[in-house]
Amino acid sequence: MAQLAHPTTYLNTDGRPHPVENRFASVALALGLIAVVTAAFPGLHLVSSWAGLAGIATGAWAQLISATTGQRFLAVLGLGAAALGFYLGVAHGGPFGGWLG
Repeated sequence: MAQLAHPTTYLNTDGRPHPVENRFASVALALGLIAVVTAAFPGLHLVSSWAGLAGIATGAWAQLISATTGQRFLAVLGLGAAALGFYLGVAHGGPFGGWLG
């Protein structure tokens, strides 16, 4: 009897699908990239600090629920990039950017 072969991707190395875990890891990486790229421009400190903060939270949750090494790898990359973007965004003016004083 022929069995359906599930394609093994980088994120699903155990052969089972993990759509929620894959999405969290991918979103953490995307938010980290947004935070780092926008941190290069001091005028975009609002975007970099808020994207960094959201990326830190998403990356931490992705680490908690990850099932495979690939998911953990993406989550750690996203978490590190988000933390760097958040740090630089705060250094350039912070997430509230002059609203408080």
